[in-house]
Amino acid sequence: MQFHHDGFRMGDPEAVPAAPGYEERAQLNDGDAVDVLVVGTGPAGLVLAAQLSRFPEITTRVVERRDGPLTLGQADGLACRSMEMLDAFGLSERLLRESYWTSETAFWSPDPTDTSSIVRTDRVRDTEEGLSEYHEVIVNQARLLEMLLEVMSKSPTRLAPDYGVEFVDQTIEPGDEYPVKVVLRQGDETVRVSAKYVVGCDGARSNVRRSIGAQMHGDRTNTAWGVLDVLAVTDFPDIRLKTFVASEHGHILIIPREGGHLVRIYIELEDAATCDLASPRDISREQMVEAVNRVLSPYRLDVREYAWTSVYEVGQRLTERFDDLDPDAPSEAIPHIFIAGDACHTHSAKAGQGMNVSMQDGFNLGWKLAAVLRGHSEPSLLRTYSAERQQIAQDLIDFDEEWNRVLDTDPVRFQELFGEQGKFTAGLATHYTPSRLTASDAHQELATGFPVGERFHSAPVIRVADAKPMQLGHVAQADGAWRLYAFADSADASLTDSALAGLCDYLVDSPDSPLRRYVPEGGKVEELFDVRGIYQQGHREVPFERTPRALRPTCGALGLTDYEKVFAADPRHPDGDIFDTRGVNRSTGALVVVRPDQYVGTVLPLTAREELERYFAGILTPVSEPTDTHRSSATTQVVSGIRRLEGAM
Repeated sequence: MQFHHDGFRMGDPEAVPAAPGYEERAQLNDGDAVDVLVVGTGPAGLVLAAQLSRFPEITTRVVERRDGPLTLGQADGLACRSMEMLDAFGLSERLLRESYWTSETAFWSPDPTDTSSIVRTDRVRDTEEGLSEYHEVIVNQARLLEMLLEVMSKSPTRLAPDYGVEFVDQTIEPGDEYPVKVVLRQGDETVRVSAKYVVGCDGARSNVRRSIGAQMHGDRTNTAWGVLDVLAVTDFPDIRLKTFVASEHGHILIIPREGGHLVRIYIELEDAATCDLASPRDISREQMVEAVNRVLSPYRLDVREYAWTSVYEVGQRLTERFDDLDPDAPSEAIPHIFIAGDACHTHSAKAGQGMNVSMQDGFNLGWKLAAVLRGHSEPSLLRTYSAERQQIAQDLIDFDEEWNRVLDTDPVRFQELFGEQGKFTAGLATHYTPSRLTASDAHQELATGFPVGERFHSAPVIRVADAKPMQLGHVAQADGAWRLYAFADSADASLTDSALAGLCDYLVDSPDSPLRRYVPEGGKVEELFDVRGIYQQGHREVPFERTPRALRPTCGALGLTDYEKVFAADPRHPDGDIFDTRGVNRSTGALVVVRPDQYVGTVLPLTAREELERYFAGILTPVSEPTDTHRSSATTQVVSGIRRLEGAM
């Protein structure tokens, strides 16, 4: 991490000084106006809020109907993709230290010689080798939320939720600077707040969803599940492995928890007849343990302490839209109210995707709100949130339906499906289709291991200035900046006429460069663009002092040199260096442009100036006009396109 760039200071480097006006936390008052009102402090809400907390120019408020932070229970599994994302908040190392690592998964089925008993049928690696540098890990949702709250508390805005505040309703007043008029309830008092944007992260019974008239569609035949977090003594041999158990008495899922002793057990309560009850919700924790022991037979589980238990019902449901725009809204209409997480999609717990997909909702929307509110993008960018995330949620529902069907009917096929769907359960199957944010794959052959529309797949490199081995993807922060990873061509690293050097000179000097067109005079380039160079040569063969200026920028109030933009391939890995493992063309190099949410926006040749300009022209708001040469080129392309169109008529 970097600090001292604005001058020497002692103390926790993660706690940045409070921005002016944020030294003391303001109370929530009737008549307040805010840029963003976040409703709910679940995973989606706090990932979103933690992003926005970095920006003092954005007034963010978070309200939560509960009286305080979550302390127990709920979700627990963090997929590989979530760990990659949380690294951008500086949380991955802490989570790895505290969590249970899901390294292997076991499968148990009825014993063919005695179907009243179970036997282990397989034990496999949980995550396919090479999918990510991270494991799936298990940590209490409450602990994760506590970490996100800490990120917010150390931000320049010192953002903290207002607890005991319930969202009641909202109306839209078009044309107003703060068009969303929100009614909140705080105790016995009504509080009215105006907002530019409202984000409902308030769960499956979302009042924000209700207020915009969005409906949940899908399976309304809810399946009841019992959940036990327990400290227990057992002779079951795989109690410290993630384990799927199918027996003639039902199914359970065992999730070892952090701390070395705690274990979570999910048991499906197919019908009330299990315990002669009128409703599954009437089941006691002791009756749930009896049901678990029937499934585990001939093994036994003796519970010594109950940490948390619950019964919940979840159907596979999805809203038709994730914002307040009707399907027939005109193309120029701008959404002002959004929903995320369980407010717009619900499903079973068996695949462990709920918290993970919810956080990705918040991560997707957070940078877009920041870009619009900071003036970097037009408000139309916000339409891409529902367009992108609604399809991802539909994919999740489809996956969850198949996962549940196979698990309930065919244990053998389920083991096969577990292997086949490893990329999905790791959270790595998201692929955004072509749009203003996701370019075509016309140059994909230049970097085949960085598919356009998928998350940027990190790989080991060595930082040149200090010879530090590290993961390239770990340079990314949740700061709203675009990453431009420039993979060098085969030229000598000291040459000033290489393709990489030419790109860097263009980025710094050309008035048509994104770094010049979208950053105001005197502005901080690093707030919008983060340019990194990766050389093929060993780190000792790359003379830092001769690398291009774009890779040695000054930073901070003192104009210090940033020594952390230049990298070299790490040749020590058996599968090859980053150029080998990610299929980067060694002859020509490649430019990989990565969105602020870590997804690849486009892959281009190092020489593709106009394609780079056109890509950002569809996303960012310029602070300068293009040069006459560039305008003439663009006009020629438009006229040519019209002529081709006329010729086809």
